[in-house]
Amino acid sequence: MSDPTNVLAPEHRRLRIGDAWRDAASGATFAVEDPATGKTIAEVADAGVVDGLAALDAASRAAGQWAATPPRKRSELLTATYRALTERSEEVARLITLEMGKPLAEARAEVAYGAEFFRWFAEEAVRVEGRYSTAPPGGYRILTVPKPVGPCVFVTPWNFPLAMGARKIAPALAAGCTTITKPAAQTPLTMLLLARIMEEVGVPPGVVNVVTTKRSGEVVSALLADGRTRKLSFTGSTEVGRILLRQAADNVLRTSMELGGNAALIVCADADLDVALDGAMVAKMRNIGQSCVAANRIYVEEPVREEFTARFAERMAALSVGHGLDDGVDVGALIDAVSVTTIDDLVADAVGRGARVLVGGERPDGPGHFYPPTVLTDVPDDARMLQAEIFGPVAPIISFTSDQEVIAKANDTEYGLVGYVFTRDLRRALRFIEGLDTGMLGVNRGLISDPSAPFGGVKQSGIGREGSHEGILEYLDLTYAAIDLP
Repeated sequence: MSDPTNVLAPEHRRLRIGDAWRDAASGATFAVEDPATGKTIAEVADAGVVDGLAALDAASRAAGQWAATPPRKRSELLTATYRALTERSEEVARLITLEMGKPLAEARAEVAYGAEFFRWFAEEAVRVEGRYSTAPPGGYRILTVPKPVGPCVFVTPWNFPLAMGARKIAPALAAGCTTITKPAAQTPLTMLLLARIMEEVGVPPGVVNVVTTKRSGEVVSALLADGRTRKLSFTGSTEVGRILLRQAADNVLRTSMELGGNAALIVCADADLDVALDGAMVAKMRNIGQSCVAANRIYVEEPVREEFTARFAERMAALSVGHGLDDGVDVGALIDAVSVTTIDDLVADAVGRGARVLVGGERPDGPGHFYPPTVLTDVPDDARMLQAEIFGPVAPIISFTSDQEVIAKANDTEYGLVGYVFTRDLRRALRFIEGLDTGMLGVNRGLISDPSAPFGGVKQSGIGREGSHEGILEYLDLTYAAIDLP
């Protein structure tokens, strides 16, 4: 097996700050491991507060010139990034698989998805508009001028190490903002490679800075406390999101928060079961179930519960588990040992409360952080997995008998990111759209993520939207001028 880390030279496994790749001021490094083997694959710089503030220095110095760069030029650089990622898809995908664990086919899909954000926001960069109008009482004019918010701090997760960064960096650059990205410590290599690619296509120094660290709390806190930072965007757990929101409040920062989820997937008796099964497999098993939009609770209407459950369990049992770079693997390794233990505990809790395991459910022996595709039925309402975010390949199935009942159960959570509904009755679908407390809903499909659509949740699943036209608005302030004109 060739070494995918070879695409990232040792000098580019350091911090990207301004026009340089540099070691941490302390000289510290930390190890990145392959979750399928537990072996170290690379050492990267371990930044401290001084390094984070150096990145903010670089972003602040570059901010004025980048904001003044013509939109067409910014657009062309984003398009060049899209093309470079597309051309280098295989090497980027292999690196994603090696440090994150997902099967290579899914890593390729992530590269395509992440690249599309650069293409989409390249198109949005030249369409940022204000307005000019006559004030209703007359006598003066109203002029609105959108302006970039300024230096942005991004904290990105490990589960989509390219796409989550792309979903933030692309609109920020399109709007004229400079950026500092702190990637997850488990998967820093992909973000460093993206920074290298963007350097190669000509993005100016200081516009894209990357700070890798195991000391996330102190580094990010220092960045948020500095008055030069004007925007925070975070993707991760609701628990951490609350902490960052409190810190961002001190300087009244603009924030975008894409937080946890507890998605309900609802299969109605009138659904096309083939479509529902395909959708459920995607919604549950994409990214090994390690996704905030993963189906966490599968509710099946009683008349079709038995058939759906049997067919779904058969599909889950047929999935192959192994190293993501090996041929024919459907399910790769989970990110770390803690994830495996957490999932195993949730399964044990459900079984202890009366649930039955139809497929999987046993933690395997051997190296790597693996857990088998698992299906449980007869899962009681008090099982912890129905309230916690499972974040793994475990599917609890619960029956329901009425729309009112399942809507109430689906909404009985602090989260409100996404839901899924399968029905052939349009009126019924509309009732679910209006009744479910979610920011997004998949109707007869298990994949809703799209760069051209607004991604985000309600309740404690987040603030703001990423992607679509709404995505660039998160990086723009608005100046209103009242112009006297009798």
